[in-house]
Amino acid sequence: MLFRQLFHKESSSYTYLVACSETRNAILIDPVNTDIDKYVALLAEHNLTLIYALDTHVHADHITASGLLKRQLGCQTAVSTLCHANNADLGINDADIFTLSEHESIKAISTPGHTAGSLCFLWRDHLFTGDTLLINGCGRTDFQGGDAATLYNSITKILFTLPNETLVYPGHDYAGHYVSNIAQEKMKNPRLANKTKAQFIEIMDNLNLPYPKLIDIAVPANRDCGLSNL
Repeated sequence: MLFRQLFHKESSSYTYLVACSETRNAILIDPVNTDIDKYVALLAEHNLTLIYALDTHVHADHITASGLLKRQLGCQTAVSTLCHANNADLGINDADIFTLSEHESIKAISTPGHTAGSLCFLWRDHLFTGDTLLINGCGRTDFQGGDAATLYNSITKILFTLPNETLVYPGHDYAGHYVSNIAQEKMKNPRLANKTKAQFIEIMDNLNLPYPKLIDIAVPANRDCGLSNL
């Protein structure tokens, strides 16, 4: 298997490549439109065929490359059915499976809260958490159908029930972190560790964060798989 973690500096977001060395089939998770040449070159370098471009949610701070990748490479695009995307080939539901080979696949896990349509993806012991669970943090809950109580349940009742050694690969990081694990986030995440639901809601309700600068452009563009702004 081939695995790569790719960083988009402008939005501090991560894109993940998972590929099968036998079938040469590949999946990209949360690709960013301005890095499409990087993805195409990486796929060509390893003689890979991109079969799926998956988004963990409708992003508010950057524009997905999924639609562009479909145009150039013929892959299928996919996002949660709850995101109400216009042109996605597939609407993802909880427990949907994306197959790379007979022995390798990625499982979707519905984790609403950051947005109503937020997902995580599990491959082996790698958990790609999008904005649901970050390293020492979590996604905000004050727009796009976000809800702090729902996010708390998604993290504590779904993600935190995975084995402690499960690796956490977030959709963003602003402090130079690359990977965590479930045990570390249970013990040290300042928004979640030893916090009741009521305490978590209070924390989230008082973040007072400015809206993402690109939200008015990125959200409608991403509901169109990144193509409506072209």
